[in-house]
Amino acid sequence: MDPLTQIALGASIGVAVLGRRLGPRRAAIACGILAELPDLDILVPYGDPVDTFVLHRGWSHSLVIQAALTPLFGEAMVRFFAALRGQRVATYLAVYLCLSTHALLDALTIYGTRLFWPLWPEPLAVGSIFIIDALYTLPLLLATIWALCLGQWTRRIGTVVAMALAVSTAYQGWAFAAQQIVTARAQSMLRQAGIAPRQVLVIPTPLNSYFWRVIALQENDYLNIYMPVFGGAEQVTSYRHPRGMELAKCLTENSAYGKLAWFSRGYFRLALHQNEVVFSDLRMGLTPNYVFRFVIAARRSDGIQTIPPHLVGTSRGSQEDIDWLLANLSHDPAIRPAERAARTDIAEMSQAPGVKLMSMDCVISPPTRG
Repeated sequence: MDPLTQIALGASIGVAVLGRRLGPRRAAIACGILAELPDLDILVPYGDPVDTFVLHRGWSHSLVIQAALTPLFGEAMVRFFAALRGQRVATYLAVYLCLSTHALLDALTIYGTRLFWPLWPEPLAVGSIFIIDALYTLPLLLATIWALCLGQWTRRIGTVVAMALAVSTAYQGWAFAAQQIVTARAQSMLRQAGIAPRQVLVIPTPLNSYFWRVIALQENDYLNIYMPVFGGAEQVTSYRHPRGMELAKCLTENSAYGKLAWFSRGYFRLALHQNEVVFSDLRMGLTPNYVFRFVIAARRSDGIQTIPPHLVGTSRGSQEDIDWLLANLSHDPAIRPAERAARTDIAEMSQAPGVKLMSMDCVISPPTRG
C-alpha cells in the first residue's frame, strides 16, 4: 500500500495499544514512523532494475524477520520513553503489530510480499485491494489526525481509533468478498462461452473495490474483462490482446526475462518497440500503460540479443480513463478508448481464431555492456 496508508495504520495501532500510557500524539508519531520502516528496503542498492523490482518487499516484509527484530525496536522504545518503563509486553506487541500489519496489508495487493522469508521465499499476492484506496485509508487517517491533536489520553480517542480500525478491517473483508464474487462470475462466463484459459487473475481497477479487471491468460493472447461486483452481462466489457510469445523462444538465456516471468506468475506480455524487446507485467497498470515495463533485449541484424535491462517510463492514465472508470462505476458499460481496437465479445471467443505466432530469428549471445 501507499506510505500514507501504512503510516496511518501504524499510528492507529500505536494509539490503540500505547496511547493510554504514552499519550495519543507521541504514540501516533512513534508507531507511524515504525510502520513505514519495512519499505526502507527500497534504499538497498541492487544495481539492477529487475532485481530492484523482484526483490522489493523481501526480507524486511517477512513476519519471521520482523518477529526477530521486535525485541530490538521494542527495547529501544522502552528505554527512550520513560512512560513505557514497565510496559515491555505492550510495547513489544505494538512494535510487532506495526511491522506485521504493514507486511500483511502489502500482501493483499497484487505486487507480491515475501511474508515467510526465508522459510518460504515465494511472494504472496492476494490482489484484493488496489495499492491506493481512499475508502480504506480515510478512517485511519482521520483517527491519526485526531490523535496528533491530543497530548493526553481520552476515552473518546480510544473509541475513535477502535472504530477506525474496525471499519478499515471490515472494508478489507468486503474487498476480499467482492473479489470472490467477481471470480465466480468471470469463471462462469468463460465456461459458458467454452473458453478454458490457462490462468485467471481478478484484481480491482484503480482506486476502488467495486469495478474489477479479470485477466484470462491464454497461450498466445490474453483477455481483459471488466465487470462490476453486481449487475448482469450487459455491464461486462472485454478486450483481446496478443502476448507476443513468439519472442519468448529468443529469451531462454535471458536472466532478466526468467526473473520477471517468475515474479509476474506468468501474467506478462512481450512486444517489439523500436527494435527493443519490452516485457510488461500485466498485473499493475492498464493496457497499454503498465507500470512495470522493462527493455530486456534488442533486435539486431542477426536476431534478438540480450542487453542490460532498464525500466521504461509509461503514462499513468488520462482523463479518458477517468471518465471510463466513473462511467463503469455507475453501471454504464463504456468502452475503454485505449483498448477500443481490441474490443471482443466473450460469447464469440471460442469460435474466433487464435493469435498465430510470428516467426522470429534468434541469437544466443552474452549481454552487451554500456
